[in-house]
Amino acid sequence: MARLSDRGLARRVEVPDLCTSSGLCSVPVSAASTSGRVAAGSSQRVSRELRIREAVLLSFSDPAPGQIEQLVQLSSTDWKRLLHWLDVSGLALYLLDRFVQLGLLDALPEAVVDDLQQKMKDNAQRTRGMINESVAIQLDFQEAGLCYAVMKGVSLSPSSVPRPELRHQFDLDYLMAEKSAPQARRILERRGYRLYAISGKTWEFKINETPHTSMKDLYKDMPFRAVELHLESDKTSQVSRLNRVQNRELFGIIMPVLSPVDLFLGQAMHVFKDVSSAFCRIGHLLEFYRHVLSRRDDHVFWRELRFRVENDRRTCLGIGVVTYLITSIMGNFAPAALTAWTTEALPPPVRLWVDLYGRRTTFGKHPGTKLYLLLQKELEKAGVRGKRRVRNSLLPLGLPPVVIQGSSDETLSTRLARYRMQVRFISSRFRFHLVEGLRYAVESYRWRQYLDRLS
Repeated sequence: MARLSDRGLARRVEVPDLCTSSGLCSVPVSAASTSGRVAAGSSQRVSRELRIREAVLLSFSDPAPGQIEQLVQLSSTDWKRLLHWLDVSGLALYLLDRFVQLGLLDALPEAVVDDLQQKMKDNAQRTRGMINESVAIQLDFQEAGLCYAVMKGVSLSPSSVPRPELRHQFDLDYLMAEKSAPQARRILERRGYRLYAISGKTWEFKINETPHTSMKDLYKDMPFRAVELHLESDKTSQVSRLNRVQNRELFGIIMPVLSPVDLFLGQAMHVFKDVSSAFCRIGHLLEFYRHVLSRRDDHVFWRELRFRVENDRRTCLGIGVVTYLITSIMGNFAPAALTAWTTEALPPPVRLWVDLYGRRTTFGKHPGTKLYLLLQKELEKAGVRGKRRVRNSLLPLGLPPVVIQGSSDETLSTRLARYRMQVRFISSRFRFHLVEGLRYAVESYRWRQYLDRLS
């Protein structure tokens, strides 16, 4: 089954242009690493569009780098293209807030400022609506005595997200004890939700779906809501994250949230899943970057984190890949207490992949590329198995999942709109697999040459 977030983004973003930039980005020189020397020796072209997107992410560094002048001097045409990418990448509102902090808002075109401020206003209302819905759901959970915890969302503030309304959130996520899941389902169904999909230990619920939406509605407080329950097996009760939850008073109620270490680990592995897939939402990279900075001098935290996961190779390498990728773009930001057992433990081919393809995959267009499969192969050699076989990812045998399921009371216009959306989704996925499959075949040959030089 396809990732739930892929279907959600297809529904909300109306499947934008699938062609990614064909040029490779310039490669950072890793500190005295063999992979850095190989990467630096390869001739690669940096497209102007990718440089602009990189300047966006770099603008969040302290102090603000010189690249921010590049954003101030953009033309209206450049801004039109960039605004679309900012929406898809989850950085639009963060960038507005950053320009306000730097006192540079007046340097932007008036139309751009108006657009971003309207999105901020809409998303603030949307966030309030989602928080109100979350509060109502949790009150029902608590009245029923369910064992749960809030995941992501408001629990990321303030360590990763300065203010909740700056984050564009797609759904509400809860960690749920497996024994509580049936009752949680009944509660959600009484509220009008229906079970939409089950993927492993994740149950996805939706309400008020409609195909009559577009990118213009991305930040608006629409009736549509989605809830995901991430089940925690009863067999792991002794090490369950639910045994370590902390209560926080948020928005008028006591919310159980993950412990600081569990919150960080969940976020890190979520970003790793992004990096290890076709499209990486850069807003998640920025949130992880800020989380690390907020804990940079907390030596007790880093010791507890290492003690918790240093025997979990997947987690160690996952954090290492994410940290090394961000470092290659934004410079050193993570303390040695984190990098000593994560980035420094990365196998040379994995570091080489980040050096060669990290920028290209990070700043590419949705729905991304298949270059992540090269990384997956190297991680598998290091003992980290991918969720899908490379062959299955290159040549899927089945049709894409349904973006929006039909209902017995839907109107004819809704049904036709739903069919049109599904046809567009199928055609876009077909084009993606065709174009990126061929691109992967070419790059796979080059990758083998890079590995030969490395060895």
